[in-house]
Order: sequence, then structure tokens, then C-alpha cells
Amino acid sequence: QVQLVESGGGLVQAGGSLRLSCAASGRTRTTYFMGWFRQAPGKEREFVAAITWSGGITDYADSVKGRFTISRDNVKNTMYLQMNSLKPEDTAAYYCAAKSGDTYGRTPRLYDYWGQGTQVTVSS
Repeated sequence: QVQLVESGGGLVQAGGSLRLSCAASGRTRTTYFMGWFRQAPGKEREFVAAITWSGGITDYADSVKGRFTISRDNVKNTMYLQMNSLKPEDTAAYYCAAKSGDTYGRTPRLYDYWGQGTQVTVSS
């Protein structure tokens, strides 16, 4: 019903910035919440940030608050994650996700649609 494709990952030095994009297609108006998750080697998939369809409400993990900014452009059907002041601990595969319904949660299994992931590597 909804297809998601991430892009924008790459290699960057600590303190640098990257901007991730998530292009959505299909019945995107049925997804009230969209978010970003990440998974590092040896770690479980974790919540990074989420945003409502209107973009009026956002939620951030404590580890990225103040450094990352989530946004969406509903005309382009694209969600973004601006990542500043990157740290080696941010190194992970980043995934775009979307959730149907009007209930909110940070648990990955609550999200119905997922992208393929884009790798972000931050060097020391």
C-alpha cells in the first residue's frame, strides 16, 4: 500500500552533517505517523525521530535531540532527517518507516511500512 525509499547516506567525519531523504509512494495519506529508526552492528533497531502527517508534532530520541531535525514535504511526498554534529556513535543503517492509524509509539514493530535502509558512517 505504501512504498518507501531512503537516500542520502554516506561517510562523514565527526562533527559533520548529512541529510537523509525518504521518498514515499502509494496511499501515503493513510499514514498518520512517519519516522526514522537505526540499527548499528551488534545492536537492536532503535527509534530516532518521528513526525505527524501535518508536521506539527515531532518526537526525538534523547541521544539525537538538539542535533537531528525531522521534517516532511507532503507535496513531494518526502520525509527528511537533517543530521548535524554527527558522532561516531551515530554510525548505523538508517531506516524510514510509516505507521497507519492514529495511535503513536516508538516500538519498531508498530510500524507497517519500511524502506531498504541507507548506511551512515561517521569517522573519528
